[in-house]
Amino acid sequence: MAHLRFHIRFPHEKIKEPVIYQIGHEFNIVTNVRRADVRDTTGWMDLELTGEVEEIERAVDGLRQKGVIVDPIELNVVE
Repeated sequence: MAHLRFHIRFPHEKIKEPVIYQIGHEFNIVTNVRRADVRDTTGWMDLELTGEVEEIERAVDGLRQKGVIVDPIELNVVE
């Protein structure tokens, strides 16, 4: 089981879409919002994803396909 953290940035047109909810249901992962700042025009989030590494990679690809910008956070921990 892996716990990986990502910095997510939402462009204006994606702010109101429930993309975190969607990936939590589309993939076998657990989502945990660590920090966030979401406004009317833009937003960011530090998100922890827990699951098998392959499934987390699929979820990250899913986020990118939905138009969200995803960057890994340096101090990722894999158990």
